[in-house]
Amino acid sequence: MTATLVERKEEQIPPPGSAKTRRDNQDRWARLSAIAGAAVWAVLAVAARVGLARIGGIELLFCFAPLVIVPLGIELGRVLASQLLVPRAREKWVIRLDLLARGTQPLLAAFAVVSLLLPPGRSAGLVAWGWMLAGLLHCGVGAADFLSAWSHACARLFDLTLFMARVDLLVGGSWLVASRFGMHPFGIQEPIGLLTAVHFHFAGFATAMIAAAMLRFSQGRAFGLRLRWIAPFVIGMPYLVAVGFVTSAFVKMAAAVAFSASVAGLAIVLRSFARRAERSAARILLQVSAATGFAGMVLSTAYAIAHFFASEGWTIPQMARSHGILNALGFCMTGLLGWIVEWENKARQER
Repeated sequence: MTATLVERKEEQIPPPGSAKTRRDNQDRWARLSAIAGAAVWAVLAVAARVGLARIGGIELLFCFAPLVIVPLGIELGRVLASQLLVPRAREKWVIRLDLLARGTQPLLAAFAVVSLLLPPGRSAGLVAWGWMLAGLLHCGVGAADFLSAWSHACARLFDLTLFMARVDLLVGGSWLVASRFGMHPFGIQEPIGLLTAVHFHFAGFATAMIAAAMLRFSQGRAFGLRLRWIAPFVIGMPYLVAVGFVTSAFVKMAAAVAFSASVAGLAIVLRSFARRAERSAARILLQVSAATGFAGMVLSTAYAIAHFFASEGWTIPQMARSHGILNALGFCMTGLLGWIVEWENKARQER
């Protein structure tokens, strides 16, 4: 009897190198990375407040992306991939590339932070290349996954959204490099260059990951019809907003308003999805995300219109402190956390 119990207990312990062991290690690594990143960001915020660190509000807002938002978003992507209705085999080199991208993410995030602590110039630009490398790695993984789905004729809007989220990381990293080198692509001056990097990390990457989780949640359900109309605008409009900065003030304003409207629509759908979440913690987080996301888009719409009509009542630093905080901490962070909690709960139920 005792021997039988011991044998059963040993059977429950996954051997080293098994799929379950690797999955558990990835779970722990993702959590530790996000928690450590949040702690580092909090220290930076306090140091900036008391004058120990020479870092402005926009720079601090950007740091929140590589330290907290990107680890959460990449972890959400991993959880979503593990919960596909039809699991997809990956080539060994793609698995290795994915592990490399995840394993080096905290180190490469440190390069992004250090580049922002240095004055703009050659040194800061070279250090910022570290974070652009992270975007290249993740974009390579996303491209391989999307092309694999495409070649098997099973690529969907969900796959495209995940891929575009990773492309946003690469684009945002490129703008960080340009900003830290002191470059002015297309004649764009600072702080717009750095704000473009912020834009593609939050409005691009994080929002696309939230949309991907919603698309997966709505799969096979009738209530996801509105989302399938909104999602293409959510993943495509950040690029049209960027185009507006180098074409005309009207295009910039129109694109910003259209993008804000699409994300506000996403927040409305997210609120209805949150009510159907199984975990109470997920429901709360997603409700907070929906409310703050909608409020943030109202502010961004008002700013875009006011800026077009040359109103000086609302400055960029004020937008960073209001819309930026609502979008980063409210919409993006709680939205990513909420979907991670919900999908990890589903994964545990199926084990």
